[in-house]
Amino acid sequence: MSTNDVLIRPVGSWGHITLNRPRALNALSYPMCCAIDDALATFASDPAIIGVLIDGEGERGFCAGGDIRALYDAARDGNVDAIATFFAREYRLNARIASFPKPYVALMDGITMGGGVGLSAHGSHRVVTERTTLAMPEVGIGFIPDVGASHLLGRAPDNLGIHVALTAMRLTAADALAIDLADYHVASASLDQLRRDLLEITHPGEIGALLRRYAMPPGPSALIAQTSWIAQCYAFEAITDILKALRASGPAASEAASIITRQSPTSVNLALRVLREARRLGSLEPCLALEYRIALRRVRSHDFIEGIRAAVVDKDRNPQWNPKGLSEIDDAALDGYFASLGTGELRFD
Repeated sequence: MSTNDVLIRPVGSWGHITLNRPRALNALSYPMCCAIDDALATFASDPAIIGVLIDGEGERGFCAGGDIRALYDAARDGNVDAIATFFAREYRLNARIASFPKPYVALMDGITMGGGVGLSAHGSHRVVTERTTLAMPEVGIGFIPDVGASHLLGRAPDNLGIHVALTAMRLTAADALAIDLADYHVASASLDQLRRDLLEITHPGEIGALLRRYAMPPGPSALIAQTSWIAQCYAFEAITDILKALRASGPAASEAASIITRQSPTSVNLALRVLREARRLGSLEPCLALEYRIALRRVRSHDFIEGIRAAVVDKDRNPQWNPKGLSEIDDAALDGYFASLGTGELRFD
């Protein structure tokens, strides 16, 4: 499937992919997913291509996430097949990126959220800049961290990934490097020259040395500076106990508790549980399959439609969640989200 919203071309020994919806912060649509997935399959089998470079048009963002307005419209219309088709293609694309047999270099300049994380953080060489803002904000729209974020955040040490997921925290370049969501910090002013130099490389063994030459220290990570109380507070099993611990652990922790209570209560509970399950699963594909089960059920929920209405449609930033409070949800009520889809399970063959 072709689309003008993503530019795909061979440049020298490289496959170069550019997200081309700058006015929409390069939000990822279904046709874009298909075009990128098809291109990666072609580049993987082409002996003339040594690697893939992916970037975004414009200076504001690499990719602000999936096209959630399209998902909202499909959910409102009851078009479950369209939703399932989108998620299946997107999650398989995430898996393809993670297992891509050649170097995959992502320039994560500017806003990189949701689906944009899935397009970049599974790659082999991940570049951030001082303009990078990275986040998985899904609990604020009644959804869950997906596109393999349960795997990426679940493996972060000291419960840092759980904190990031439940607060929808916006990460800096230093934060992203600290929890293994990125590999190199490069000044945004150097990106054009870095891009030119990368596309002149003809041997994959030269890529790491070039990126190290451009890399510079990112400065301190605010996330890492808070490791002590994060590790302790999020060690509790129940969300209510986590909130109690946060409120008793100082101003920053108390503010985290306040942020969590403003998110969708069901999504917070689901996110906590799915990140812990991701630790047990260990590898990406089972995590994506689990996210797929939850995603298909979650998009039909009140909170998903209400969350997007408040954030994107009416933009009143005042979602009315149902249930309203975290204490109203018990773990047994969430079991259905994790149940097998039978013949509808996500497969990667």
